[in-house]
Amino acid sequence: MSTFRINLKPVVAAAALAVGISAPLAAQEAGLDELFARLKTADAVDAARIDREIGMAWSQSGSPAMDLLLKRGRKALEAEDYAAAIEHFTALTDHAPDFAEGWNGLAQGLALTGRLGPAVEALEQALLLNPRQYGGDLRPRHGLRAGRPAGLAYDAYRLVLDLYPQHEEAQQSEAARAG
Repeated sequence: MSTFRINLKPVVAAAALAVGISAPLAAQEAGLDELFARLKTADAVDAARIDREIGMAWSQSGSPAMDLLLKRGRKALEAEDYAAAIEHFTALTDHAPDFAEGWNGLAQGLALTGRLGPAVEALEQALLLNPRQYGGDLRPRHGLRAGRPAGLAYDAYRLVLDLYPQHEEAQQSEAARAG
């Protein structure tokens, strides 16, 4: 009679790792749900604070190395070193393809270099991973509205206002549409 032995250590370790990873993500998502609920009714001052909290939560990949790539990519965008920004965000999306902020940053870098097709693709990936993303990717200076019918841009801003009624740029767009 042969005996079949299962080494449970790897199985237990994998299960513990899965629980260890999913528990913080579930807690973060619950925290975000609360922040978004508060954002809908906040005045302008509180909305700006809540917006910063949401941005900080979105910026946490769970990996110090990936957070560093995000930080470097954002600094490169601020310094208008778009080639470096694209390199950092590409590395980030290669190593953490499920991290929406990497795709969002990549979309911004690509748009700022005039590569609107790839920028839209990266933005679509960011929105697939984080459908509530309302950040900088909507700002006209990033060029993502270039060549698009005004109605689509207005529709995007309307969606932003559903999440974040105090969003200044979306309010301005809505006012322009109404005016």
